[in-house]
Amino acid sequence: MQEIVGVTELQRHFRSFFDQVARERTRIVLTRGSRPEAALIPYEDYLRFQQMQENEVLARFDQVWDRLDELNAAYSDDEIAADIAAARQG
Repeated sequence: MQEIVGVTELQRHFRSFFDQVARERTRIVLTRGSRPEAALIPYEDYLRFQQMQENEVLARFDQVWDRLDELNAAYSDDEIAADIAAARQG
C-alpha cells in the first residue's frame, strides 16, 4: 500500500504517519508543491533495497572482470606481471 502526503501534512501528523510506516508497512511518498521528492518506507524495505544495490554493484564488477579476462586472454601471466612491474617503476 502507498500513500501520498505533502510535507506540511507530514509535519503536522508525523507520529501518525510514522506509525503507519512502522506498524502497517505503508509506503509514503512525500511531496513538496505536488512534486514527489522523498519517501518513507519500512526499515525492512530499506535493507532489501540496499542489498539489491550491493548485488547490482557486484554484478557490474563481475562484468568488468569478465571483460578484462577476455582482453588479457592473449597474454601470459608472466607478460602481465612484467607489464605491472614496468608500470610500477614508472
